[in-house]
Amino acid sequence: MSRTAAEIATQPACWRRAAEAAASFGEGLPQPGERVAVTGCGTSWFMAIAYAALREAAGQGETDAYASSEFPSSRSYDRVVAITRSGTTTEVLDLLGRVRGRVPTLALTADPKTPVMDTADAVAVLDWADEESVVQTRFATTALAFLRAALGGVPGVKPVAEAAEDAEAAVADPLPEAVAGAEQWTFLGRGWTYGLALEAGLKMREAAGAWTEAYPAMEYRHGPIAITGPNRVAWVFGAVPEGLADEVKRVGGTLHAQESADPMADLIRAQRLAVAVAEAKGYDPDRPRNLTRSVILTQ
Repeated sequence: MSRTAAEIATQPACWRRAAEAAASFGEGLPQPGERVAVTGCGTSWFMAIAYAALREAAGQGETDAYASSEFPSSRSYDRVVAITRSGTTTEVLDLLGRVRGRVPTLALTADPKTPVMDTADAVAVLDWADEESVVQTRFATTALAFLRAALGGVPGVKPVAEAAEDAEAAVADPLPEAVAGAEQWTFLGRGWTYGLALEAGLKMREAAGAWTEAYPAMEYRHGPIAITGPNRVAWVFGAVPEGLADEVKRVGGTLHAQESADPMADLIRAQRLAVAVAEAKGYDPDRPRNLTRSVILTQ
């Protein structure tokens, strides 16, 4: 088993521990009514997108998500939340440094021995979810589980404890043959699951060099459906919009949806798919092409 596959399998336990950590975390979490910006790079940015939508769905206040390099300095926020597994990502540290003293900041990281500890006002260290893999899997979902649990409940979204139960099945169940053997995958989501769709597509590109795309589910019929056909998959996180399954069938594609499962658990299936496709191509998912654990730019 690859290191990446082994880390993927630990996510149910990581999420349960994240929920416990969120319940006992001190000051620093966004408070109801605050206007919040959430930021990160790569996978962390996609988790920020998911959390921002969850927080607004919970009625806790306006929440925006930005790639750290694109943060709008002219906008005013009550709090900035940064997700950074390594704690060393240049764009994240630069942003935290720019807003320090003006806006309270919270960072989520896996490594307590990194510069983010001194750059953010508050830090949630999720070191039990750290990874040896370059490709992020369990840290990203654990960070989202932590923030999700801290919301105290979102209408229409399962508690993290129930999501972890669904994750147990996602770790163990065989991948559908039509999905694992496809040549192209389009990931779709609505609301908070759009961030998961973006992350699923990135995981497949990182680990397997696969042809993937990701869109809001209702945008699928506004162009992206043109790519779907035999041996190509439309993968929906969460509820399938009315009529979309018929459209995928009409053009000869394969629809994958686990509507009864928590969408975060379905992301585990996409992570497993990325490993399976990589291995089928003869790639090593633990050593993805052109990637490093953290992007540290020369100043």
